[in-house]
Amino acid sequence: MQKGRLDTQALVITLCALAAIVLLPWYAIEDGFWSLKWLWGGYPMAAESAPALFLWTKAAKLWLLPVGVLVLALLLVVLRRLSAATLGRLLTVLGAAGITYMLAQGFLFGLKGWNAAWLNQWLGESEQRQFGMGYGALVTGLAFLFLLTRGLALRGLVAGDSFVAGSLGLVIALTLLFIGLPVLQMLVIPFKADDGGWSIAPFVGRLLDPKIWRLTCLSTGAGCGVAWNTLVLGITVGLLSTLLGLAFALVLTRTGLKFRGLVKSLSLLPIITPPFVIGLAIILLFGLSGNVTQFVATQLGLEPTRWVYGFSGVLIAQLLSFTPIAFLVLIGVVEAISPSLEEAAQTLRAGTWETFRSVTWPLMRPGLANAFLLGFIESMADFGNPLVLGGNFNVLSTEIFFSVVGSQNDQGQAAVLAIILLVFTIGAFYLQQRWLGRRSYTSVSGKGDGGMHPPLPRRIAIPVVVVTTVWSVFTVVVYLMIVYGSFVQLWGRDNTLTFKHYARAFEVSFGEFGLQWPGSAWNSFWTTLQIATISAPLTAAIGLVTAWLLTRQTFRGKQLFEFGTMLSFAIPGTVIGVSYIIAFNVPPIELTGTAAILVICFVFRNMPVGVRSGIASLSQIDKSLDEASLTLGASSWTTFRRITLPLIRPAILSALVYSFVRTMTAISAVIFLVSAKHDMATSYIIGRVENNEYGVAIAYSTVLILVMLAAIGIFQWMVGNRRLGRRGMAQDSSMLAGGA
Repeated sequence: MQKGRLDTQALVITLCALAAIVLLPWYAIEDGFWSLKWLWGGYPMAAESAPALFLWTKAAKLWLLPVGVLVLALLLVVLRRLSAATLGRLLTVLGAAGITYMLAQGFLFGLKGWNAAWLNQWLGESEQRQFGMGYGALVTGLAFLFLLTRGLALRGLVAGDSFVAGSLGLVIALTLLFIGLPVLQMLVIPFKADDGGWSIAPFVGRLLDPKIWRLTCLSTGAGCGVAWNTLVLGITVGLLSTLLGLAFALVLTRTGLKFRGLVKSLSLLPIITPPFVIGLAIILLFGLSGNVTQFVATQLGLEPTRWVYGFSGVLIAQLLSFTPIAFLVLIGVVEAISPSLEEAAQTLRAGTWETFRSVTWPLMRPGLANAFLLGFIESMADFGNPLVLGGNFNVLSTEIFFSVVGSQNDQGQAAVLAIILLVFTIGAFYLQQRWLGRRSYTSVSGKGDGGMHPPLPRRIAIPVVVVTTVWSVFTVVVYLMIVYGSFVQLWGRDNTLTFKHYARAFEVSFGEFGLQWPGSAWNSFWTTLQIATISAPLTAAIGLVTAWLLTRQTFRGKQLFEFGTMLSFAIPGTVIGVSYIIAFNVPPIELTGTAAILVICFVFRNMPVGVRSGIASLSQIDKSLDEASLTLGASSWTTFRRITLPLIRPAILSALVYSFVRTMTAISAVIFLVSAKHDMATSYIIGRVENNEYGVAIAYSTVLILVMLAAIGIFQWMVGNRRLGRRGMAQDSSMLAGGA
């Protein structure tokens, strides 16, 4: 047999697995993932912190022995210095066997012994129990995964690149575990019959419910079915939010408008607003007793109406909430269009309008498609705005919520409604792909960037400036109402100014024991800040690596993989929250009530924004840049770190900002996952709203807005700006002087 070199990568990974079995607690620590109390609590002999090796010495958990045997087999294989082909085959087989066995034993053996009745009959009831996986199981499972991907790389997968294979394997595994598994467990519920068996009849009966599909709104005054309401609202919000986001992006990059920084800040304000606050402000302005409604009714002699409750009110609130998402995606796309292409068109005597129509607009298609898709999905999954402003206008997300927590308590109906949402999302995803087609949208290449962007044609500049100005003024009014509401005794009734709401929520005092935090909001505030700080970089990293894999690598099942990464975004947070409780409340992955389940939920709930933003930016960067780096001997990891990442800084910033602020403001999934120990800001706010303590809720929301504005500035400073060619040099006199 041909001898090969020692595979150091495989050896290091195998040694990590061996160390996990010998040194790390196999099961989860009761005090939490980050607790180190187990080190001086009887370790390694204590049952709750014992590594797998010490469990075996006490004749406990012997069903884990095959895991150790597989690790030893892998160590022997790696040390034999086999040829690349042989080593690849063995690593693939043993790595796959390790993952399969760990999953099988985890799901078949749990808190009550064997989880399957046939195992009890075959092997007899067991007195031993198995808890959630801990450090040891986590490290060993990751080692099996990376040994599997290393083996596949040695066998030629993704051109034999271990970094690409490992990244692809990790993203797929995490997607299946934290998106596929919870959703699958949730979606099988509609097929469960009353007698405990499985049947398609319950699913069909729930699917054909007239409340979902009726079209009586076309012939009578009755409302349409909840599915049609959701679809029409989603399309409208997707189109309008994309156009508004594009208008802001064009104003900030293609006009000489003063106060552009202020406009940019105003465009981002709605995305950092906690739930229900925008809805409450809209009610105060446009409700039956709203300031605007009363003023218009008095001036025109009209009878005030409740027009804001329904489609119109939800549409306004969602546009305020989701236009910033479109803006964050489109600002990077507009900035990345090469000025040399536009200058070339003008050199050929094309006017500014013809240049915009034939050059600029086609190059923005990936960003427009991604912005619409995100706006459409966000609208369908939105929960807070329809709950406050929906009135008799029902949508799928609120119907799912009431199916789960209302008097119905029908998880099967909630799952059917979630399936309908998935069908809508698949349709939108398919239409987006058809619209983009196979055209190339590359505008950033390895060549010099030869110019500055031309100004917008007047027929576009005037409308976008007017629209963005009006929208900015409206946004300012809404937020002034929010700030004002935090300083009054009782919003809408007693307008006496007071600071008591801030004092109650964020009181700080000095006593005999030093600095104290008696304010009722501090616990949830620090928890929320910690969870957001941890989840934001993780979300951005996984999302952008996924985008890089989708745009730069070729592998089977790419479209299915892309859809899988978008799946959690398409499902309402209420469904995600319930599915996480079902999936992770028992072994082998026991996370309910911990901070980890909140971090994981936010990472995979918000990851699609990083994916779509990264795809939009990477679609404009020529692959020849990567190929040149690889040709010069750089690894894929070095190329990704030194070439790709600096060119997609706008995508990095948008992923960081979005994931951080959504963690601070999310509610629909959080309401199911918070615990007494790990309370979140939005859960606290909802509690205050339910108790009619609107002043405290708004005061807390105002503080959160200020914190998130500061965080956005910090992220902007950390990520920096992408500089391509001579863009912006006209405004940089120092650079002009240096060039002279």
